[in-house]
Amino acid sequence: MVVKQVTFIAQSGHEEPLRILLRDMVQPSRAEQGCLRYDIYEMSKIPGHFVVVEAWESEEALEGHRHSEHYLYYKANYEVHTAEKYSQELTPLFEEF
Repeated sequence: MVVKQVTFIAQSGHEEPLRILLRDMVQPSRAEQGCLRYDIYEMSKIPGHFVVVEAWESEEALEGHRHSEHYLYYKANYEVHTAEKYSQELTPLFEEF
């Protein structure tokens, strides 16, 4: 299993376009084979700061996601709206998917 957390900080004035771009990733990503979890959160006290938590059955499933139409659209469009982006792989302490 591969679990990732990706944090996005929107450029000033680009909060809504980034919010929409990220939100539009949820349903098609969840429908992909091998997707165990795909959730996006906005920090309650820091608008424009978003956290994506995604879990995939395998590296192959994650790689398939990276070739999907919706991912390629996101990849081509997120940078103009994003001041900072960083990601890290997570190790589950308790697996329940």
